[in-house]
Amino acid sequence: PAAKDTSAMAAPHVVAVTDTGLRILDGYARASTPNAKAGAAFLVIENTGTTDDRLIAAASNVAARTELHTHSEDAAGVMRMREVTEGFAIPAGGTLKLARGGNHVMMMGLTTSIIQGAPVTLTLTFEQAGDVTFVVLGDLTRNEHGRAMHDAKDLHEDTAGTGKTHAHGQEHGHGHSHGDDHGHSHD
Repeated sequence: PAAKDTSAMAAPHVVAVTDTGLRILDGYARASTPNAKAGAAFLVIENTGTTDDRLIAAASNVAARTELHTHSEDAAGVMRMREVTEGFAIPAGGTLKLARGGNHVMMMGLTTSIIQGAPVTLTLTFEQAGDVTFVVLGDLTRNEHGRAMHDAKDLHEDTAGTGKTHAHGQEHGHGHSHGDDHGHSHD
């Protein structure tokens, strides 16, 4: 019999695997503009092991400071970013998705521009698995659902209805909540 066509169901790219059963998949980094002072990395972490783990810290070779961030809604209904110092749980058999508009790795004080296809080295620190270092590539073409866009207009559009557009990272200097300056879409 003919082999099945699996091109439409391509397996996610595995960028790292740990001895404890963590698989890091499909990572990429992006910034809203070439001269942005901040960027973010997104990926999927599967825990195929039998022990719960937790992502507790991150570092990168392109930023002065790298933190774990999430988006949450404030009392006024505005989506804001904040640092998650307690990290993100990855239960045994579970999956942690770091995606636009949700949990992500925030890179502040970029020392190198994140450009299409350029390598970014990330080190993620886990409670059980320890430090895991791997490379992701800059990808400025994906939309918030991870699919390639035909153009990059969503990087600059006001998608939160605030009437303002934001360059990524303008409000990061003092650790305050940084609003929707990520270039993320908040559908």
